[in-house]
Amino acid sequence: MRRAILGVVAGAAALLVTAPGEACSRILWNDNGHGVLVGRNMDWFEDIRSNMWILPRGMERDGMAPSNSLRWTSRYGSVVITTYDVGTADGVNEAGLAGHMLYLPETNTGERNESLPGMSMSLWVQYYLDNFATVEEAVRSTREEPYQLLMTVEPTSGRAATVHIALNDASGDSAIIECIDGELRIYHDRAHVVMTNQPTFDKQLENLRQYRGFGGDQRLPGTHEPADRFVRGAYYIKNLPEPTTDREAVAALMSVMRNVSAPFGIADPERPNVSTTIWRTITDLSNRVLYYDSVFSPQVFWVDLKKIDFSASQPVRKLTLIDNYTLHGDVSARGEPTEMFRFLGPN
Repeated sequence: MRRAILGVVAGAAALLVTAPGEACSRILWNDNGHGVLVGRNMDWFEDIRSNMWILPRGMERDGMAPSNSLRWTSRYGSVVITTYDVGTADGVNEAGLAGHMLYLPETNTGERNESLPGMSMSLWVQYYLDNFATVEEAVRSTREEPYQLLMTVEPTSGRAATVHIALNDASGDSAIIECIDGELRIYHDRAHVVMTNQPTFDKQLENLRQYRGFGGDQRLPGTHEPADRFVRGAYYIKNLPEPTTDREAVAALMSVMRNVSAPFGIADPERPNVSTTIWRTITDLSNRVLYYDSVFSPQVFWVDLKKIDFSASQPVRKLTLIDNYTLHGDVSARGEPTEMFRFLGPN
């Protein structure tokens, strides 16, 4: 049975997973007249040991709550990218719904309500990919069927971090979900095409209105601070020329994602929202193709979900990305059958 997030989210106050959600930028291109694409940069101050996983339908999930744990069976297969192999940071399902988890320091949480099913934050994105085909479905369930998120911390350093998520689908619909002061805020509108880190999404929109092209008179900012990346992303995605081919569309969005990237080696562990870009993805939601670009490799590779059998009888497959810089081109048939990674449980 599908359940969803209510505005009350629980756990130790202000403790959220670092493992599946880091400082980043997400940009949705849904008005180009050719197709719907979304880009995501992963920015962080250390190696987060990412791998790519191909997950079939019919997988049993446990929210890992100590009591009254949320459980479900995946309705859709997905291709996801993990951090530390303990949580889903980014991914897309076979129906064309994509999810992205990013750092947000303003997030805080409420007390655990044992009457609601609980789920570790490390499964947040995976929950949506498993259960929903569209943003509309996901948002409706989020508002109507309550459960609580349970918090955890990064497995390597124990650093407390905070996250928010973006959802987008093949129709171009979009939603941003944040937990502020223990209340879940949902911003559902296909116009919400950019998400970075702090400040909160409502304040990002307010800040955007100060700049030329959005109602203000300030010039385009140039730093890699989250608010500046937000403005540049919004400006360039608004002004890209209409593509004529799939290849041109991917190249155009990739150019914007590189514009909002942080240079290699520019990282501050005390400010993880301002960190080096370590990888990027472009997901062509219209054609169900996920492109991956590592800063350590000169080559882009991709997975075409249309070529993958996501039947429940198929095994979980892992495409190792750690220290693997030879991947290029179509790798849809690659990946070794393996056991499913274990999501990180709550504190």
